[in-house]
Amino acid sequence: MADQSPLKDYIAELIGTYTLVFCGTGAIVIAQQTNGAVSHTGVAVTFGLIVMSLIYALGNISGAHLNPAVSIAFTIARRFPAAKLPGYMFSQLTGALLASFTLKFLFPANQYLGGTIPAGTDMQSFVLELLLTFFLMLVILRVAHGSNEQGMFAGIAIGAVVGLEAMFAGPICGASMNPARSIAPAIASGHLEHLWIYLVAPIVGAAMAVPVCNYLSTNNVKTI
Repeated sequence: MADQSPLKDYIAELIGTYTLVFCGTGAIVIAQQTNGAVSHTGVAVTFGLIVMSLIYALGNISGAHLNPAVSIAFTIARRFPAAKLPGYMFSQLTGALLASFTLKFLFPANQYLGGTIPAGTDMQSFVLELLLTFFLMLVILRVAHGSNEQGMFAGIAIGAVVGLEAMFAGPICGASMNPARSIAPAIASGHLEHLWIYLVAPIVGAAMAVPVCNYLSTNNVKTI
């Protein structure tokens, strides 16, 4: 990130996370309100496209993390200053909460407001969320410039992974991969019973990707 006021970074993360949660969980809410006018595929595509768009819009400002697990992993990887981590996480959570309460205002009768609820066992969803976030963070680390998700193909690659994982795993675990995306609708709807899964698994999965990426990135001379 260029030298600039941290406030600009925080505002970009707040706006970006608000937009992500409003559009992504909003697609789920509208699908429920309209008896499936937005299909599961439509929800997955919505998440992928909004992530891609926000990376291109905000990547050169804040890095477009939009996700506490991503910011934590970048910090562990020493690509992001630890001093900024609390501000980023606060901005991401604030943006997500504002989005969920906006949806609650618009659709007060909706039960979960797009929250992530396991379809099977808690352990099944925990393992899925850990693996999904691991794969996502591995891609982010490989295509990002430092801690900035920006570049010609970064948005396409990261958005595609989000959409793909939401497509196949969403019906089972919700495919959150993002603590802020799960915390906000859980608080707004009052359904906190499975929230621990979506706090712990994404952070652990993202952190696991760091040493794997570091190992894969080491320069090995191959002889044939």
